[in-house]
Amino acid sequence: MTETAGAVQNGLVLRMSMPATGELGELGPQLGVKLAEQLGVTGPAASNVGEAITELTRAIDPSGTKDVSFEFHKQGAELRIEARQGDAARTTTIALGA
Repeated sequence: MTETAGAVQNGLVLRMSMPATGELGELGPQLGVKLAEQLGVTGPAASNVGEAITELTRAIDPSGTKDVSFEFHKQGAELRIEARQGDAARTTTIALGA
């Protein structure tokens, strides 16, 4: 995982890459939930982040055979999650405030 210094003035940018399936692939949704909790999201709203990561992984690599890279951008009261594999990319946005 890496954090890009100075990339966002009021938030964060977090990048990670993991296999689409298997034990390491299961870490993506778990890390997403933990990230949401660190940003102040609790309960079912935090689990939405984990579910979004699972859905993005399936959309970008239905076969589950390759690594998928994720970028998390906190922008104000939103968390934008981008999944990327080669030239293919999918993005979702989740509201952090409630």
